Amino acid sequence: MLDNLTTRLAKVVKTLRGQARLTEDNIQDALREVRMALLEADVALPVVKDFIARVKEKAVGTEVLSSLTPGQALVGVVHRELTDLMGGAHIGLNLATQPPAIILMAGLQGAGKTTTTGKLGKMLSERMKKKVMAVSTDVYRPAAIAQLQMVAQQAGIEFFPSTADQKPVDIALAAVDYARRHYIDVLLVDTAGRLAIDQAMMEEIQALHAAVNPIETLFVVDAMLGQDAVNTARAFNEALPLTGVVLTKLDGDARGGAALSVRHVTGKPLKFAGVGEKLGGLEEFHPERMASRILGMGDILSLVEDARRGVDEDKAKEFAQKLKSGKGFDLNDFKDQLGQMKKMGGLSSLMDKLPAQFSQAAGQLQGGVEEKAVKRIEGIINSMTANERAKPEILKASRKRRIAAGAGVTVQEVNRLLSQFEQTQKMMKQFSKGGMQKMMRAMKGMMPGGGGSLR
Repeated sequence: MLDNLTTRLAKVVKTLRGQARLTEDNIQDALREVRMALLEADVALPVVKDFIARVKEKAVGTEVLSSLTPGQALVGVVHRELTDLMGGAHIGLNLATQPPAIILMAGLQGAGKTTTTGKLGKMLSERMKKKVMAVSTDVYRPAAIAQLQMVAQQAGIEFFPSTADQKPVDIALAAVDYARRHYIDVLLVDTAGRLAIDQAMMEEIQALHAAVNPIETLFVVDAMLGQDAVNTARAFNEALPLTGVVLTKLDGDARGGAALSVRHVTGKPLKFAGVGEKLGGLEEFHPERMASRILGMGDILSLVEDARRGVDEDKAKEFAQKLKSGKGFDLNDFKDQLGQMKKMGGLSSLMDKLPAQFSQAAGQLQGGVEEKAVKRIEGIINSMTANERAKPEILKASRKRRIAAGAGVTVQEVNRLLSQFEQTQKMMKQFSKGGMQKMMRAMKGMMPGGGGSLR
């Protein structure tokens, strides 16, 4: 996400050298680079002009500390202004009302409202321990109601049934009544989208809003819309009292301008970012952390939070104890570690949050290669006997041929897995001895897509 923007802004650090103070003259080229980076990321022109003017105003006259280079000093200013542009601080959901807290989901067709409804329901249910129910008022799109029912089931939340011959307002009011009587904490109301903004759509959603009086009205917008996202956001903001924005497909090929433009245009906080198709792929939007990721500084805080949610603490303790005792690292452990990584959103999600100097390997992961590679590794390990997993050194030619046939792969792929495993094993030995630096250098070897990937 925003790779080109990150790359261009990284050049800014190298542009300024040996200056004791930032002046209008010595930052001119650097600011031109920032302007081009933002425009190429499809940030709206008025937003870019305002942003550059504010950076220039704050930067000119800034003393360069002895511990910084001039480029780093300018990047510090850019970081602060990017953070402000995206809202300054994270603003979470407001659920402080008599249950049910009603959340109305609004947006264009194809923006990802239904999937986002499921993701949000899963997050509220699992992380905040809320009793959540979802209802669809989309009586126009074929199978829209059935789609939400399936998503709700996968997310582990309740679903209020509706039919295509009902009126949207009647559906919503019936759902609210049911939610009150059955002690539902949060009711998510998924609304109909259209292929383009039209008056009938806006009047319907205004009527829905008036009927259910939601505490949160979230505008769901596709980050890949670029400039169009701004026009759509403006139209919805004029029609509805929006309380927040959810950016979807932030991990796609989007140039990312929507992330920087929508907040500026609507004045509403960016509350969540959708990444990936899986129902766990919803992140709270933290402007400061996103600014750090855009500038290639990484987002270690989000990475730590992902780890806390994804890692099985009992297994982690058991694994740490095993390493300390010197019993070694076998293929069962290797498979467990891949499983933990998948729970954290996969390698590409993890790499996206690391500082740029550590995440270059992420560029090697294209499309679904990472997930397919992990599944293939798991398939190969599952084709081994318990003894083979515990003692990989006994795997000779005949055993490898049997494992390859069982997993539906070639012997060469089995060899590549064993090579990856050996590198990881070495890394774990260093880790158990406290060799952190050596471990960091060895990390590439355990990544599907790096150091002899399974393709």
